Amino acid sequence: MDVKSLLSEWDGETVIIRHDKPTGAWIIIAIHSTRLGPSGGGTRMKSYPTFQAALQDALRLSAGMTYKFAVPGLPRGGGKAVIAIPPNFDPQSRPALLRRYGALVRQLGGLFYTAADVGTSSTDMDIIAETGAPYIFGRTPAAGGMGNSGPITALGVFAGIQVVCERLFGNSALQGRRVLVQGTGQVGGELIKHLRAAGAGVLFNDVAETAIRHFRDELGLKFIPAEAIYETECDIFSPCALGGVLNKTSIPQLRCRAVAGGANNQLDVPEDAERLQARGILYAPDYVINAGGAIGVLGVETMGWSYAQAEQEVTESVQRALRDIFDTAAAEGITTDAAAQRIAQARLGAEA
Repeated sequence: MDVKSLLSEWDGETVIIRHDKPTGAWIIIAIHSTRLGPSGGGTRMKSYPTFQAALQDALRLSAGMTYKFAVPGLPRGGGKAVIAIPPNFDPQSRPALLRRYGALVRQLGGLFYTAADVGTSSTDMDIIAETGAPYIFGRTPAAGGMGNSGPITALGVFAGIQVVCERLFGNSALQGRRVLVQGTGQVGGELIKHLRAAGAGVLFNDVAETAIRHFRDELGLKFIPAEAIYETECDIFSPCALGGVLNKTSIPQLRCRAVAGGANNQLDVPEDAERLQARGILYAPDYVINAGGAIGVLGVETMGWSYAQAEQEVTESVQRALRDIFDTAAAEGITTDAAAQRIAQARLGAEA
């Protein structure tokens, strides 16, 4: 899809695009909604095959952030930033690029708040904040921030998986349940710790050799190669890498009872929610179950929560939202994704 079509079909508010001439990077800030408050979302930094692919990622992710904030009733709108770096990007130019990006965020005057996402870190947020404060969240604790949001995001995903087990098996116990985690990064790796502590049988997939050696050789977990992920039998499939993994090709192969993971935009297209429902696979909408990072960072950095309070709030918020969504979907015979969007739209003051 070309740029004109992407923008004309998008239902958001504003897109800011800037070409960073010193590096050749494209900076895209998508403001999907400010209905509930200033927009917020992570800053994703990676190389894309085309500018259109980067723009599409920003647009889709920003919409997901709107729902992520709206379902639990947080006073924020949805936004997302993508810094699309060229394949030959010089790492030495990274700090200067981040400072120029921070200056752009500051110029927006509070329209957009950001934190770390794929390809960025708390340390990067420290650099961005040099020119972008006070609109930068998720800085390192030494700089006054909460730090890495991966662990508290993973806690929320684990809490959501407990609700999934309630729905499937009548109780929240993970003992003996087989969970396949796709991606063992900041969220997936932390999720595995929770699952193992709860007695689950954990299988995993990753593309990084260091991760494979750690989880397979050091921890003794079963490694599932990429070509066998979807057809591997398990109770719960937990995508914790990149999006688009649930699609018309992968869904017919799934041999799980539920999908509940930390990745954003797991559905390739909206119709994939109906494909999952038709197969009797319970789906925990990604923007609900992975909202722990957004909830935790906002609470700690704007509402004075302790980290322990943030963990409690994340657990309760994710579990309450998923129970409401599953109840609504079952009562009305709609997909869990449609139920989540209905709740979000009601909070946004719009018709579902």
